Amino acid sequence: MNSHTRPLEGRSVCVYMGSRSGRAPHWQQLAEAVGEGIARRGGRLVYGGGNTGLMGACASAALAAGGEVIGVIPGHLVEREVAHTGLTELITVPDMHTRKAQMAAASDAFVTLPGGIGTFEEFFETWTWRYLDLHRKPIGLLNHEHFFDPLLQFLDNTVEAGFLNAETCATLISADTPDDLLDALFD
Repeated sequence: MNSHTRPLEGRSVCVYMGSRSGRAPHWQQLAEAVGEGIARRGGRLVYGGGNTGLMGACASAALAAGGEVIGVIPGHLVEREVAHTGLTELITVPDMHTRKAQMAAASDAFVTLPGGIGTFEEFFETWTWRYLDLHRKPIGLLNHEHFFDPLLQFLDNTVEAGFLNAETCATLISADTPDDLLDALFD
C-alpha cells in the first residue's frame, strides 16, 4: 500500500458505473484501478452485479486483488447484463428499487464513474437521499479526463440560479484519480 493511501478498514464502497466499456480503453482501466484500489485498501466493493463493461472490469479487478465483492442485480437483468458468477456474493433481487436500496444499505460510501442514464439516476438518487438526511455517507465523482466537468458546471449553474444551495453542492466530493477520491471519502 502506498504511504499516501488511507486504508478502508473493512468499509464497503458502492460504485456506480456503466455496463458498457466506453469508446476508449482508459475507461476500463479506470474501473479496474478503482476495483483494485478498494481491494488493496482492505475495502469491500458493492456494485450492480454485472459482468460487462466497467462493472465487470471493476469487479474482476477487485477480485483479482483479493478483495470482497458484493453484487446486487435484479432477476430480469441477470441474463441481460450477464451476471458476474465469480463474486464473493451475488444477490438477486426482484426489481431496480430493491437493488438500489440494498446497495445503499450495504455501503459506507458511494463513488460514481462514467456511465449512462442508469449510472446518473443512481448517483442523483443517492445524493438526494443524503440531502433528505436518509444517510450521511460520503458521495464522490471520479472526474477522470474531466468527464464530469459539464455536470459540475451544471451544478454550479443550479446553485447560481437558486435551485440548489451551496452547502448541498459542497457535500459532493470530486477527484481526478482513484487514489485521490478513495482518500477523500473518509477524511
